[in-house]
Amino acid sequence: MDFILLCELAISGVLVGLMYGLIALGIVLIYKTSGLANLAQGALAMAGGYATVAFATLAGLPMWAAIIAALALMWLGGMLIERVMLRRMIGQPVIMVIMLTLGLEIFLRGVGPGLFGSAVKPLDLGIRQAPIIIGDILINRAYLIGGAISALLIIATIALFNSQIGVRMRAVSDDQTASWSVGIRVERMIAIAWGLAAALATAAGILWGSVQGVDWSLSLLLMKALAISILGGLDSIAGVLLAAVVVGVAESLATGILDPLVGGGTRDIVASVIILMTLLVRPYGLFGREHIERV
Repeated sequence: MDFILLCELAISGVLVGLMYGLIALGIVLIYKTSGLANLAQGALAMAGGYATVAFATLAGLPMWAAIIAALALMWLGGMLIERVMLRRMIGQPVIMVIMLTLGLEIFLRGVGPGLFGSAVKPLDLGIRQAPIIIGDILINRAYLIGGAISALLIIATIALFNSQIGVRMRAVSDDQTASWSVGIRVERMIAIAWGLAAALATAAGILWGSVQGVDWSLSLLLMKALAISILGGLDSIAGVLLAAVVVGVAESLATGILDPLVGGGTRDIVASVIILMTLLVRPYGLFGREHIERV
């Protein structure tokens, strides 16, 4: 295969993977804070994309204001989900809480197209279509901007977890009872994690909406995000960065190399293969903490 094409596939894979990683970051945040797997993250990205379109078209806001309004709305929506749904499940088996997030995913996936229609809604961020040319290598401009923004947001979240509020969130994830005993409001920390996860999902929904438009298919990004969060480690925010690059490059190379040989469709199975292999070989991921229970 042509070296230039390999470089283009690798660069595209890194940038796309970082955009996937923005959704995975929300999954890791909630798991790291509350120990729960959030299976509604894909639908939250879709909802954030629809909210931005609604503010820009129906409310007539300029795009920058629509983005801010959508981020704020989804932040409040994430906190509301924790307050109205998740807090009611305290004391219930963990599997029931996970099923609740899956039910929310399915509900939002149906409500979004029901309210806005099934047609793809364009989301124009003003990014030019012309690729960036470096030597003989072509780089998708939307992927480059989206990947850069995603990387910055992931790094900012890592910095947040090293701040005072981040220390409190880490304390909640380690031991909720002990956190209560030293005056940390556990429910508030978990609610903040849900609000932040919803806002990050919205940012991802906006970036992906600018590439492919906004419709129900944005919710399918959940599978890519799960692959990244499991590979990197469900309790490792830094692991999201490396895992996002691995998943993105693997998917891009599979599409460019294997699709011509098998007739297409390999992009859709890469995430599934990564999830299965990680769970079989290293269930706690590359950077996740290994929990050993003695019975």
